[in-house]
This record gives sequence, C-alpha cells and structure tokens, in this order.
Amino acid sequence: MTDKKVVTRFAPSPTGFMHIGSVRTALFAYLYAKRNNGTFILRIEDTDKAREVEGSIDHIQECLSWFDINPDIGPKNPGDFGTVIQSQRLETYVKEAHKLIEKGLAYPDPYTQEELEAFRKKAEEEKRPFLYRDHRPEKFEVWDGKKPLRLKVPEIKRYKWTDAVRGELEAGPEALDDFVLIKADGYPTYNFAHIVDDFNMGVTHVMRGDEFISSTPKFLSLYDAMGIPYPVFASLPPILKDDRTKKLGKRDGAKDILEYRNEGYLPEAMVNFLALIGWNPGTEQEIFTKEELINIFDIDKIQKAGGAFNEDKLDWMNKEHMKKLPKETVTREILARLQKCESIKESSNLSDNTFVNKISDIIFDHISKWGDVETQAGAGEYDFYFNTPEYDPTLLSWKGNSLEVSKKHLIWVLEKISGLDDAAFEDAEKIKTHIFDYATEQGRGDVLWPLRVSLSGKEKSPDPFTLLSTFGKTESIKRISIALTKI
Repeated sequence: MTDKKVVTRFAPSPTGFMHIGSVRTALFAYLYAKRNNGTFILRIEDTDKAREVEGSIDHIQECLSWFDINPDIGPKNPGDFGTVIQSQRLETYVKEAHKLIEKGLAYPDPYTQEELEAFRKKAEEEKRPFLYRDHRPEKFEVWDGKKPLRLKVPEIKRYKWTDAVRGELEAGPEALDDFVLIKADGYPTYNFAHIVDDFNMGVTHVMRGDEFISSTPKFLSLYDAMGIPYPVFASLPPILKDDRTKKLGKRDGAKDILEYRNEGYLPEAMVNFLALIGWNPGTEQEIFTKEELINIFDIDKIQKAGGAFNEDKLDWMNKEHMKKLPKETVTREILARLQKCESIKESSNLSDNTFVNKISDIIFDHISKWGDVETQAGAGEYDFYFNTPEYDPTLLSWKGNSLEVSKKHLIWVLEKISGLDDAAFEDAEKIKTHIFDYATEQGRGDVLWPLRVSLSGKEKSPDPFTLLSTFGKTESIKRISIALTKI
C-alpha cells in the first residue's frame, strides 16, 4: 500500500480519559499525513459498550481541537465510506463476516462459557497454553448472529513482517488462534473491526502503541483470510515515567490532556513537547512550531526506545513558546488570572494599564505556564503589589545591623525620590541612576535591603529599582514613609 496516497488514522475508544500517549499517537499520525499531503482520519471505536463513557466522543474532539489537530475525515465530516463511528457501521462488519463464512474461514462458536472454562482449566493442568483452535468443531453450524463468530485461522505458520519502527519481526504458530470476530451482542471485536475499517477507509499507515506487536500475527492472519494487503505498521514507543522505570499511567500522575489546558499550558508547546517524546529530528533544535514539525516529520526518525515524560522539560518548553507571544497577549492572560484572586480582584490597580503592564512583566519572569499566576496569587505572593504590606520592622535590618542605619539610608532615598519628577520612575534603569552610586558608596546591602523591604514587606521580592518603577513616585514615598514610622 506504500504506493498509494498516505492515509493515517487515530482510532480511540470513547472511554472518558484522553491519555497523553493517545494524543501523541494522534499527533504522529496527523504530522505524517500532512507531511505527505495525505488524509488524516479520526475514527471512533465504540464497540465495547460496557466501557463507553457518555460525552467521550465530544471530549476526544475537543482535545484534538485544542491541539489544532483537525481531522480531514471524522464524526463531523464523514468520508465517502460513511460514518466513522463503528457502532453505526455494524452492517459493514456483518457483510465482511459473511464473506469469510462463504470462504469457510469463519464459524459460530458452539461452546458455552462453562465448556470454554473447562478447556482452559484442562490446558492449565497439562501445563500447555490454551488455544481455541485445538477445540475447533469439525462441522460448522449456520451463524444466526446470536453466537460469537470466530475466525478460522487460514494457515498455522510462522509470520514475519516489517515494522517501520522496529524493523523485521516474527512470531511462531503459537501466536495464532481462532479469535472472535463478532460478539454475541452483535458488535465486532477490535481485532476485526479495525482491519475492516482500515481497508474500507484506505488507511495506508497504521500507527499505534507497541503493546499491539504481540497481536500482529493474529491481525495478519485476518488480512490473509480477507485477501487484502497489509498496511505499513509503525509501532510507537511508550511514554515512560520521568525515571524511565515503567509506562506513564494514571497512578503515576498521567492526566487527561485537557487538564494541561486548565493548568495554563499552550497547545503549541504541548504539540512541540509530545512530538519529541520518542521521535528525534536529528538536529539540536528543540523548539518547533507545528508547521515546522510537519515539514520534517518522518517515521524513520521514530525511536524504538520509550521516551520519558519530564514535566520540568515541558515547563521550560512552554515558557519558550510563551516568550513568542505578543506583549498584549501576555498582559491580557495575566490580568485575567489576577482578577480571579479574592485578595486582589477588587484593587483599583487592576484598572491602571500602566501598573498592570509593569507588574505583568515582573510576573512573567517567574512563571512557566498561565496557571502559575493563579497559584502564586492564591498563595499571597502578589498581595504587596496591591495592598500596603504588613511586616516586622526587624526585617528592615540588613544582616543584623542597627535599624538606625536602615533609617538613615531610607531617609536619604525618601528625600532623593521626593525631588524627582514622575518621568524618573518610567523604568527601573532610570530610577537606578539616581540611587545606585549612593548605595555603592554606603554599602549596597545597607541601602538596598531596607529599601526593598519597605516597598514589598518581604525577604524575597524583585529588586528595589523594579519596585520603585512599578509603584511610581506617590506610592513609593508612602511605603518608605511607613517603614520609617516602624523603626
């Protein structure tokens, strides 16, 4: 099928949780299709009704939409072959099942659950693997659609196949068995439905997790039974915990993908980050736009070994993408989150564009995602910007020096800035030129420590020149005056 137009698909089950690994599968399939001017299909595999969660189909589409991974064919824009929702395609599977029956390659399961359990138990007692084909009936009944329909493996043999990521693979006859094609409830199994749909939808490249490698011989036997060509298989490496000890799962902190949106990560950063887990462009470049990824993505560069999910790396990458945003966007996003904080949302300062612009610059330097603003604001880290700070006057002492020393220097600074015009406070560098020489002569810690504390009330805060510029002349004079009354 490699000589055909590239068609890839992402085929999740609507079970509620959209794992980070599932989204990466969708991303790889999307990038490869777009790189080759092909078609990317979103198919919903909802034949296991017991596991289906209401609203999951919409959730899946919302997740892909956030990533800007838009299927060419999907639930909202079906192709010529009809719907992509498997539960709405049952006639297709029945039709293909009858073709296999006519070939003598499918038959109804004649056994009860109790009889099958007895077969399994006997195999276990004899210390041999249970294979259904060992109990295949000599004569097949007519399938009435009420019993499970099984494949009759056309040939018991060793299978060899090529995986675009793993290379040459093979498995012996023990990997083959007469598996169920259609269940007693009328729904097809994954093993049957995905192969029927991939063929009917013209899928040329099947990308999925490497946990499906062990099932591939069964799939190949069905391809052979149906008389259809194999697609290109590309088994993707797992996403591992940061310590690389095992696959990343819910118990290890794996989150539904939209939780990352709620935490304030940028979708373009998530796309960049996920693309580099298990795929290597072969260069030193780490920051990519989606368009750049499309231009260079290739299956040949997918790695065999699992890639670690490192949240520190994600935070760094997200910040790099945030730096590319227009200043207006940054200010707007930060302001929106400050307005949610109970302790400051009523402050008139939030209506002061000059103040908001300055504080957003400061805050931006100390966050890696938008959610950090709400976290830090909720912890009171920004309160001193909006409310006169309360603090113990001993905090004004630099390394245990007498408060009289701090007082002397604060008086000098107060007198100095009182004589300046508002223009001197436009930025930190301007106001610094009026104070820094004095601080250097008198001892920078002796001068700048009490000045910073008087403005912020904190041991750790931005430098005093940044604070003076942020607060402006009137508020700075007020806060330094309050500090003097505390001494």
